[in-house]
Amino acid sequence: MHPFTMDLNNGLRTKLSKEEKKLMKKQTKAKNVLLRHEGIKTVSHPSKNLVIANGGLGNGVSRHQLLVVLEKYGPVETLLMPPNKPYSFVTYRTTDEAARAYSSLSGQEIAYGECDQKVTLYLSFIEEVKVKDFVPPEFPPGLVIVEDFVSPEEETTMLESIDWTTEENSQKSLKHRRVKHFGYEFRYDNNNVDKDLPLPGGLPDFCTAMLDKCLLQGLIKHLPDQLTINQYEPGQGIPPHIDTHSAFEDGIISLSLGAEIVMDFKHPNGFTTSVMLPRRSLLVMSGESRYLWTHGITPRKFDVVQVSEKNTIGTICGNIEELTLNKRGTRTSFTFRKVRQGLCNCAFPSVCDSQQVLNKDDSPSVIDLDPTNLEKEFVHKVYEDIAGHFSSTRHTPWPRVVDFLMSLPKGSLVADVGCGNGKYLGINKDLYMIGCDRSKNLVDICGEKNFEACVCDALSVPFQSGSFDACISIAVIHHFATEERRLAAVGELTRLLRAGGTALIYVWAMEQEYKKNKSKYLKENKTDKEKQICKSTNVKKEDINITLPVHTNRTAFDSQDLLVPWHLKITSQAKDTVTSNPLECKENQKGASPVFHRYYHVFCEGELEALCNHLPNITTMQSYHDQGNWCVIVQKSHDLDDH
Repeated sequence: MHPFTMDLNNGLRTKLSKEEKKLMKKQTKAKNVLLRHEGIKTVSHPSKNLVIANGGLGNGVSRHQLLVVLEKYGPVETLLMPPNKPYSFVTYRTTDEAARAYSSLSGQEIAYGECDQKVTLYLSFIEEVKVKDFVPPEFPPGLVIVEDFVSPEEETTMLESIDWTTEENSQKSLKHRRVKHFGYEFRYDNNNVDKDLPLPGGLPDFCTAMLDKCLLQGLIKHLPDQLTINQYEPGQGIPPHIDTHSAFEDGIISLSLGAEIVMDFKHPNGFTTSVMLPRRSLLVMSGESRYLWTHGITPRKFDVVQVSEKNTIGTICGNIEELTLNKRGTRTSFTFRKVRQGLCNCAFPSVCDSQQVLNKDDSPSVIDLDPTNLEKEFVHKVYEDIAGHFSSTRHTPWPRVVDFLMSLPKGSLVADVGCGNGKYLGINKDLYMIGCDRSKNLVDICGEKNFEACVCDALSVPFQSGSFDACISIAVIHHFATEERRLAAVGELTRLLRAGGTALIYVWAMEQEYKKNKSKYLKENKTDKEKQICKSTNVKKEDINITLPVHTNRTAFDSQDLLVPWHLKITSQAKDTVTSNPLECKENQKGASPVFHRYYHVFCEGELEALCNHLPNITTMQSYHDQGNWCVIVQKSHDLDDH
């Protein structure tokens, strides 16, 4: 970095102070982030356009909070705030106004959020802002939202009629919300109802008029006989799920009272859309939206919404000139269902529990496993058994991982968490690297190569906090079965880092074909028939039951949570490690090699970065797609100026 800079006001070259050098270093990092994410290159000369690092919706900074600061230096023509990103773009009327903002705000703290948290802004000039055109996604097929379905007076009556003080009607206080059941108790241990044990009293009388209106308008075909009332405080939510097919008929309706909310819908192919449910609106899910798409509410205190229509129905538009943050209120939902008598014969067998019962004889048995036992049986034990064969296939380092390791300063201390057979431990001889892995057999292979490695769990690494200059986690975090455990794994990596240290994380991507480029994982000659999921089985995951398909190797992923087969080839190295646990390994009747099943959660675009954004002490420096993997480089904060 050059020790001199140009004064924007008088053109004189001045020597930089220590603080100015520090600021320029951080601005350089911000420029690199901009280049990776948007393909926009910063310029050294003043212009009307600025990029504001740390001033984005992903940091929790709202449009209003940022505008108050920016408008001190002149009228703002446009302020673009991409959803979930830690930066924004501002355009002033003149270059002089932009230059004043640049000189005054770079390196300055601003307050944001309810508690006046602090964040430091870093500004850089850009020639022009080229934001990709965005077509707002449509509703999932079969999804209908009716605005103002009940009046304010009816809303008040229904809310005041709920008696939260009694234990009647199977009232529960769950981790994420308060809940009450009528008609039948909705059981969260199996995501179903006991059809032989109806609750006394049926549905409450104060719902009768609303349900009659639904029938009259043709919004439902059956009069519901089950009601779940959920109350969500700001910061609470519900995991993504599909209501069990065998439990309820088609046509599920939900009334939102007290506050609006953004609900997230996801197709099995990874496509997601966020939908605004206004206060007093009725959500109707039927057909594909009821049977195939998951729906859930992300636990947070603010939603990204459109500025002018933050309580209007519709998908959350990607026009980043129209997005801001909306503080959540207390929302009470009335969800009505009709209990199904008999099996479901819908058009979506891949996610239908009724139809899967007929085809489950050969499926791996993973019923009723909690996340830790799921990982134990379908990750830990499998890698112990396949360690020799697995190691023989893992010998070529990935180039961009090598680039990261080669870019580190000489003498850096680096941890490889989930090191496998240690193929990255000897890449850069100028680094001090130590590995760790859950598999003892893989760690033993590291020892045979004279690498330093130990056995441990990635959620509890036995190294001192803040002692490493860098960490890598390559193809590890996708083996954790819940979002909370995946977040904890990222948190453990950052715990190990010193302030300013960096971590590289790789996870499998749902998008094996990205920007028209297929990953090496995909085979070109697969037929449509071969690409179909071969088997599936039920897994208890979080507080709901979902179906885990068994993936067909070398094909595109059809689900985010799945079991991936490993066809074991018995080598001399592998013979000593196979235990052939029948739970996850089965022999082909013709004597073929045993097949093991590994649990994976494959990540959709933006999911890994969003996961990292949950941690307050790290900044995402890079995010990219590399040969069927989503990858991030994060940096641990020095102080409050990194978020």
